Amino acid sequence: MLQRTPLYEAHVAAGGKLVDFAGWELPIHYGSQLKEHDIVRTDAGVFDVSHMTVIDVTGPQATAFLQKLLANDVARLGFEGKALYSGMLTAEGGVIDDLIVYKTAWDYRVVVNAATRDKDLAWIAQHAKAFDVTVTERPELAMLAIQGPNALAKTSAAAPQLSALIDGLQVFQGLAASEVDGGWFVARTGYTGEDGLEIMLPGDQATAFWNALLVAGVSPTGLGARDTLRLEAGMNLYGHEMDETISPLTAGMGWTIAWQPEARDFIGRAALEAERAAGPAFRQVGLVLQGKGVLRAGQTVQTDAGAGVITSGTFSPTLKLSIAMARVPAGCGEQVEVDIRGKLEPARVIKMPFVRHGAQVFE
Repeated sequence: MLQRTPLYEAHVAAGGKLVDFAGWELPIHYGSQLKEHDIVRTDAGVFDVSHMTVIDVTGPQATAFLQKLLANDVARLGFEGKALYSGMLTAEGGVIDDLIVYKTAWDYRVVVNAATRDKDLAWIAQHAKAFDVTVTERPELAMLAIQGPNALAKTSAAAPQLSALIDGLQVFQGLAASEVDGGWFVARTGYTGEDGLEIMLPGDQATAFWNALLVAGVSPTGLGARDTLRLEAGMNLYGHEMDETISPLTAGMGWTIAWQPEARDFIGRAALEAERAAGPAFRQVGLVLQGKGVLRAGQTVQTDAGAGVITSGTFSPTLKLSIAMARVPAGCGEQVEVDIRGKLEPARVIKMPFVRHGAQVFE
């Protein structure tokens, strides 16, 4: 039996094509994935991401616990609301999940992926036993992501009581909204490469807020566009760019590892230090297809240093060409070939992202 978010009926009413996503019945699109993609790049779209798992971590040792649990260091969160992105690793340095942590008035809020919920909660609970902390899942909360260049203005129009809070938010900051009842939390974060908000709120208030957003001119947007948007932005997807067999050094997440202070012995540190000393055998790159076809996950990449693999690929609606994220031998050159249906097609290695704020980034 598939799970449904509080917005299920709203998706049906909006004409959403519902599919199984990590055990949840969610909209892949509302008629045109390409149109929805373009709307987020040029205006504002809203995604139902209520399937994500929200966890609050509180207690005297909440900071020490998260410093042990995560590769990034929550001690870097210098003010209330500040957020950071991190991997949660195995002892061998593989990625159990990637997540966002917010510093809050009650200590910390952690948002993890829906597909990894059960193993994440088990791993967190296992390691919490050694610390004076309380870990509380918040399944009563829904979450909406409003993304695009007009996202902040249109959300303020839909919910005027949030306007002052939204205006004061820094990028990658999230704060509890005292202006509304029930524990709303408004964050200036997202997964599209555009400015925008991710708003957590009680599930029984989600449909009214959704409807207000639509009245304000925000377009319902499905998970199909979310995937092409995040790929253009060069953002990892768990299970594609990384998993428990892939380290953050290989998955382009080296910037999320806080090596200092050296005394912080986070889970997986020894394995990562050994990998860093030896030099990672593979690295993550962007690819732009120069031949015919479409780049897709699983295709082999032939390089002058050996074979690699595409981890995510698509036709970019913004750039009108095929792009991909790939894991390739660390020493490979700029020109590669991709096996597309048995034929080797030329592609160029580029530094990601492909698109930021609606415009091409790479040269």
